[in-house]
Amino acid sequence: MSRNSIKKLRWGGRVLLVLYLACLIYFMFFSESYGRTEVHTEYRYNLVLFQEIRRFLRHRDILGLPAVLINIVGNVVVFIPYGCGLPLLFERLQSFFRVLILSFTTSLLAETMQLIFRVGSFDVDDLLLNTVGGCIGYFVYLLFRRYWRGKYGKKEL
Repeated sequence: MSRNSIKKLRWGGRVLLVLYLACLIYFMFFSESYGRTEVHTEYRYNLVLFQEIRRFLRHRDILGLPAVLINIVGNVVVFIPYGCGLPLLFERLQSFFRVLILSFTTSLLAETMQLIFRVGSFDVDDLLLNTVGGCIGYFVYLLFRRYWRGKYGKKEL
């Protein structure tokens, strides 16, 4: 694959990353199906690690499996593309530590914005789950890089 083709792929990937982030912002702040249009008068937050995860697991029969999966699995899955895309698209972000820090920081920013605008709630469990998703995404990137290098040699990835 030529160097020019790889540059085009990276450019397209960056456009997809921006679209992904736009969708993420929509679902976190504006989605009616997730109750994001209702602005609360009080601040809603959870600062106790694993409190909401335990609550969702304990009351799964009342809340329903879809709610549990969206809250727990969804918060992990939603950050996998972020953790995979960062090192794939930006050479300076090809270290696990940088992806970990950026995943945590991006999640912290999103959770803080939810708190400030009183849409959704600030939840440390979401911080943890999102960061785990970013880290899983980084390992997906490593698998993809190994495959790429096996197929094309040590070209750009």
